[in-house]
Amino acid sequence: MTQTAVAQGPEIVSEKGHPKGLSVLFATEMWERFNFYGMRALLTLFLVNALQFSEAESSYAYGGFLGLCYLTPMLGGYISDRYLGNRNCILLGGFVMGIGQLLMVLSATLYTGSVDTARLVMWLALFVIIFGNGFFKPNISSMVGSLYPKNDSRLDAAFTIFYMGINMGAFLGMLICPILGDVKLTDGTRVVAAFKWGFLAAGLAMFLGTVLFYFLKDKYVVTPEGKAIGAKPTFNAAASTTGEADKAKFTSGAIAGCGILLAALFLIFHFVANDPNPIKSWIYPFIYATGISLAILILTDKSITRVEKQRILVLYFVAFFVIFFWACFEQAGSSLTFIADKQTDRRLFGWDMPPSFIQNANSIFIIIFALPFSWLWIKLQKRNMEPISPVKQALGLALLSLGFLIIAFQVKGLGDAKLGVIWLIVMYLFHTLGELCLSPIGLSLVAKLAPHRFSSLLMGVWFLANAAGYALAGTLGALLPPNPENYADAAKAGVDLKGILDGTVSATPDMLAALEKLKLAAHYPSFVGFTIHNLFEFFMIFVILPGVAAVLLFMISPFLKRWMHGVK
Repeated sequence: MTQTAVAQGPEIVSEKGHPKGLSVLFATEMWERFNFYGMRALLTLFLVNALQFSEAESSYAYGGFLGLCYLTPMLGGYISDRYLGNRNCILLGGFVMGIGQLLMVLSATLYTGSVDTARLVMWLALFVIIFGNGFFKPNISSMVGSLYPKNDSRLDAAFTIFYMGINMGAFLGMLICPILGDVKLTDGTRVVAAFKWGFLAAGLAMFLGTVLFYFLKDKYVVTPEGKAIGAKPTFNAAASTTGEADKAKFTSGAIAGCGILLAALFLIFHFVANDPNPIKSWIYPFIYATGISLAILILTDKSITRVEKQRILVLYFVAFFVIFFWACFEQAGSSLTFIADKQTDRRLFGWDMPPSFIQNANSIFIIIFALPFSWLWIKLQKRNMEPISPVKQALGLALLSLGFLIIAFQVKGLGDAKLGVIWLIVMYLFHTLGELCLSPIGLSLVAKLAPHRFSSLLMGVWFLANAAGYALAGTLGALLPPNPENYADAAKAGVDLKGILDGTVSATPDMLAALEKLKLAAHYPSFVGFTIHNLFEFFMIFVILPGVAAVLLFMISPFLKRWMHGVK
């Protein structure tokens, strides 16, 4: 296969600066992330306020959507590696995602006439966006790695710069789309009809990024010799100069066995879920089962050497811990947005921020800290003090846990009062620092460890950790306990919701019917046997999960270092 990669070996200290192609990929990804994060900022609020979802239902839908968005890169990575190449997949994915956003505009227009029709169009739109993202996501990330020799010392810095592009797009998307789509009148009433303008802005950004890539790719996204990076793969003997096998070799027995494993795991996860919500009982099990079975399929490739297998296993170990990072981090678009909407005083310097905008603090901090982090890794590397990637990612998990710990103690005993928005911003600061230690470093780790014939496919596997994390994020986001506004709404309907939840009041059929109409549960949420009574207990889930994961990943890092065979 024609790829710009060299055989694994000692780390290469390369020339200063970065290829011009990095700027093109930076800009393309920036506009795609504008599209994705701008739409994501509005999604759960749109589902609740326009399409009449409950908050729990919207959290499940949000988690399922994000999970599938990071599952389909497996398919897009495989088709790219074997048939279409990175370039064609990026163009296809970008165009399809733009169409998906236009369908979201249609849904946000139709809801006034028929909520059922608007829901149907919304599901179609999400499916189209998921499909397009599968082609776009793994291929643009793997092209960044293809701009450099396999063990180039600039890779961590390059992916951190690229990550700044991701977050510049996210910042613009979560600034402009909420301003256009998350509109409230002076009396606090939400203008539901405005959502369509936010989705339209997201779609236009996607088309702009795709057009820019189309016109600039041939001039800049090339090797130093002028050869196209990410062109259609060609399988020939020339690839043997890399010291790696040219093409994966899966037996029909291995493929059939993994298919059976997928079906078995799906049924197990489905019955364990045992939930009436179809997303939690069908989509989430499919994400988990597909991730495990496809990861195992790669290891059955007969051309994999011992060193390659150990490096791939390192990716799998790290990816497992990354699941817990994204499960907690991605509360930003669901539970944290609802908390910002209902339980936060959003005034800062006289501005009452849209609730969907507050999560944009993450993007702002990324833009501020991405280059300093890039500089930090280079300085530490020159002094031979740079930690290996798994240690960096353990640090990222610890910082995420610390951010949630800070907010947990701010909401303890909050009662009917509102949380100051500054504390959400402080929390997002620690989440951002954790993200910079984990996410771009993970992308770089894939580029360093993946055999070149699996470059896009293993980038897809890496995103499976995101997919599983986002699915878990939906489950965890649905654990959000009732807020003061929920209790007030129930009281207006003649229902003592607090009494029912605490077991001091027996719910009558009329009370249960009233709660169902208000889309409120008659019991507290629970997680692995623990009942969640308040926001403090809710946030402690997100302190414990990444905190424990950080400790475990740090403890096994020496073992992982041996299997990385010199790669940092």
